[in-house]
Amino acid sequence: MRYLDTLSAALKPLGYRAIRLYRPEEFPVPVALPALWEPFLWVYVPGPHSHVGTVVSARAVSGGMWAYHEAQRGRFGYLSPCGDVKAAADQTDKLLKHRMFPGNAW
Repeated sequence: MRYLDTLSAALKPLGYRAIRLYRPEEFPVPVALPALWEPFLWVYVPGPHSHVGTVVSARAVSGGMWAYHEAQRGRFGYLSPCGDVKAAADQTDKLLKHRMFPGNAW
């Protein structure tokens, strides 16, 4: 949760909003298997693009490290190591801009 709090703070100056979903009952839809629950950060674009967003998690990776991942893609959604919150914010920014404006090079 600490890593997700740090990412939330890093995304705020970029204009993104984040909702912390740290317990299953906070998630907007019923969660099957709450025993496998992990905390999430729902990052979205406020305003006219409010339908654009992603869900980020912090997962353990090899070597005893942690990394940010786009939760929908699991391990394939790697964003950056948790020790580099600026890189994670930049990757999330690029991802969301691509979704808002497909075809533009960011």
